[in-house]
Amino acid sequence: MARWHSCNVLQVGEDSRHLWQFDAQSFVLSREEVVRTGEPLPAMMVGKSWSSLWRNKLNVAWLPPENVFIRVAHFPPSSPEETRAMVELQLEKLSPIPVTQAVWTMHLLPHSAAGPGGGEAEASPMQTVVVTIAARSAVEEFLGRLEGQRYMADRLEVPVLDQLHSTTVKGDGAWIYPRPGASNTAFVAWWYGGLLQNLDLLASPAGPGRAAGLKDQLMQMAWAGELEGWLTSPPSWHLVANPVTAKEWEPALLEGLEESIAVVAPLSDAELAALTARRGAEADSADNLLPAEFAAGYHQKYVDRLWMTGLGATLVLYIIGCVIYFIAVGFLSYQTTGVEKQVVDRSQSYTNALQIKARYAVLKDRQDLKYAALDCWEAIAEAMPEGLTLDALNFSDGRTITLSGTASANEVTGVIDFSGKLRKATAQRLPLFNSSGGDALQTHVNGGLGTLNWSFGLQLQRGEMP
Repeated sequence: MARWHSCNVLQVGEDSRHLWQFDAQSFVLSREEVVRTGEPLPAMMVGKSWSSLWRNKLNVAWLPPENVFIRVAHFPPSSPEETRAMVELQLEKLSPIPVTQAVWTMHLLPHSAAGPGGGEAEASPMQTVVVTIAARSAVEEFLGRLEGQRYMADRLEVPVLDQLHSTTVKGDGAWIYPRPGASNTAFVAWWYGGLLQNLDLLASPAGPGRAAGLKDQLMQMAWAGELEGWLTSPPSWHLVANPVTAKEWEPALLEGLEESIAVVAPLSDAELAALTARRGAEADSADNLLPAEFAAGYHQKYVDRLWMTGLGATLVLYIIGCVIYFIAVGFLSYQTTGVEKQVVDRSQSYTNALQIKARYAVLKDRQDLKYAALDCWEAIAEAMPEGLTLDALNFSDGRTITLSGTASANEVTGVIDFSGKLRKATAQRLPLFNSSGGDALQTHVNGGLGTLNWSFGLQLQRGEMP
């Protein structure tokens, strides 16, 4: 048995449709809607979607009583499967229409007491089976109307079965159940010996002959009971109706039967729908008037709808992804175009900036070299001892200074001291020359003249700076 999450019960009237929704665990009414004919039923209430996979929804519809035939039969106690087989064997006898043109279901009615609601009676060796039969054409037409209203029924039920269960039966007699919302039809349940012996439909004629027409029909039912042997005493009469319906039926019944009638309060439509919902949720899925091919077709439509919804959702997500992708590409392209335009706009300014920077570097280098030359002259003048002669001073590459000169042959020590002192010279408290750069001191003694030729190179410290 499927585990249901909620249950809907639909009653179709002439001018409106009544819809109840119950929680399938406690069968407490959670929502109630009255929808006029021609208006759509609430889709969120009756429709089945992806959420129905884990929140199962049972849709029940009440089949109009004028479309059904109800028969009461008694069989030996047995399992439901064996009872169904026995009903099938007797179906041609029970059904007023050809079996091939009918759909049917059965309902086991407990009768351990005089009636479903109370009373005392001896236990019966037979079980009471209420067989509900409907013309297939009428069922298909009704289902077609429901499909046009987007209501896919999982079960077709007759509410009179639940009204029978809820009625307290004491003693022998007839209980008349007028059809809710209609003043011309009613079910008559005959209880004798603690068993439901017969259940038939009573039609109320219109006009001044209504009382006589009701009496004739009820007397015919009683005579049939006498012939079958279960009507053993005059019946007591009961009218199961609310005050409004009782005002329509009681006067005609009193006039026709000329006997007292006990008026019994029935269940409200919502309470009756709750009983139908509970019975439908607990019963076997095939034990109702809905043809099996319709149930299979509705299930297939539901599965196909889920597939189409899933594919549609996937397509929509794909389209949304493509739109987002193209928007992102367009935005990035727009940004790229803007950056390229900025690059073009700033390229000339950048080139000019590089040229200005290069000119500034040249001018600064010249300025530094000018002062460096003066500092070199000052350092050479301060460091050169007497007896040394400076013959040449050359600048090359803006950073290398080469000095050469002569001295007497015995002034080798003076030349070395001059070279070392000059390498350590400072200007503005900063080293003037790179101590590890330049050319080493070279000397050459000219023996014939008695002179010493010397030369060495220095590397400006400032010449390495940008």
